[in-house]
Amino acid sequence: MTDPTKISGLNQSADGPLLQSGYMPGFGNDFETEALPGALPQGRNSPQRCAYGLYGEQLSGTAFTAPSHQNERTWCYRIRPSVKHTGRFARIDMPYWKSAPHVDPDVTSLGQYRWDPVPHSDAALTWITGMRTMTTAGDVYTQTGMASHIYLVTRSMEDAYFYSADSEMLVVPQEGRLRFCTELGVIDLAPQEIAILPRGLVYRVELLDGPARGFVCENYGQKFDLPGRGPIGANCMANRRDFKTPVAAFEDRETPSTVTIKWQGQFHETRIGQSPLDVVAWHGNYAPVKYDLSTYCPVGAVLFDHPDPSIFTVLTAPSGVEGTANIDFVLFRERWGVAEDTFRPPWYHKNVMSELMGNIYGQYDAKPNGFAPGGMSLHNMMLPHGPDREAFEAASAADLKPHKLDNTMSFMFETRFPQHLTRFAAKEAPLQDDYIDCWTSLEKKFDGTPEGK
Repeated sequence: MTDPTKISGLNQSADGPLLQSGYMPGFGNDFETEALPGALPQGRNSPQRCAYGLYGEQLSGTAFTAPSHQNERTWCYRIRPSVKHTGRFARIDMPYWKSAPHVDPDVTSLGQYRWDPVPHSDAALTWITGMRTMTTAGDVYTQTGMASHIYLVTRSMEDAYFYSADSEMLVVPQEGRLRFCTELGVIDLAPQEIAILPRGLVYRVELLDGPARGFVCENYGQKFDLPGRGPIGANCMANRRDFKTPVAAFEDRETPSTVTIKWQGQFHETRIGQSPLDVVAWHGNYAPVKYDLSTYCPVGAVLFDHPDPSIFTVLTAPSGVEGTANIDFVLFRERWGVAEDTFRPPWYHKNVMSELMGNIYGQYDAKPNGFAPGGMSLHNMMLPHGPDREAFEAASAADLKPHKLDNTMSFMFETRFPQHLTRFAAKEAPLQDDYIDCWTSLEKKFDGTPEGK
């Protein structure tokens, strides 16, 4: 059997593309992979002379002195060191990509909001120019909080590369397939999958079929991890083996290129004479990863009552407060409802977390009407929300036999910080002005008589 850590990447000619060559299973593993035999040093990180004339370089995702179980770094063996992939920087404007703190005085963020899908554009939009910020939360300068975006991509990045010094990016496709050609390998991403692109990782985004639309959670804080399962134990929810990290693949192309860097909410561009995707071998635990959402195994009540929605957490990014996340990524997918004498849809509530939801496909059980695939909703901290009248009446009168919730996949970016709307979200995106009216027809049913018990 072939060792998956030794599958060679595909190096093309000077004019050829970087191609995909496979994945390695696991989440947070210490991987090793080489695209040319013998390119990866053994028994040491920084030999006096690397094979093939390569340069050794470390990419650190945490402080050097972070506890060992949290310490993340990757050693890269590359054709040129990264200092050759940047030059003098020039500020450029990305008017639709915002970072926190971003509070527009002409926009009211207090309220329950919902949007129809942002329509595709005829414009030539890349991963960078097609990003549309919907909400921001926290503070990019102190590395807390997040931003939520919609991406609209109609063309590939050509000899153009990007990385964010501000954040890791959680990508949730809704339509169309994308290819992320990164320094550490290639990820092909389709709807019903997600990817995590680490802070500082250089990549190019290609459109495989499109146009492409999806959601991005830009995480300013501590990186995403799997939640502790507690009494659930060792299995179910998201299992580590189902996460896939790409094997090494590289480009050796001498062609004028641009590298765009997001740093402290600002965008800077530098011009270089070659592709920066030149890592021939690497080892470490700081790397991009993809995950198939269909492998998420939900856990729920099997007798009565409805657990908190946190039971559906796929990934969590911790804050400084134990048990209170900087961000939770929560998935609501197909599952069985079997609880007795129970109101099965999500109950009415308000809480300290701010909840931004997106619909990947199908129908969300608490909102059978109006929440379309590609749409979003926002219920900010301490604002009440819950099922509309149709969902409430149907669930209150339902025959409580086992019922399969089918053809449904939606998610939530939940954060401890209030989320502020951008001008695009408030003025240009297709906001449903009548969303708040979905609760208007809820009736007073109180009956204080003995017969009303």
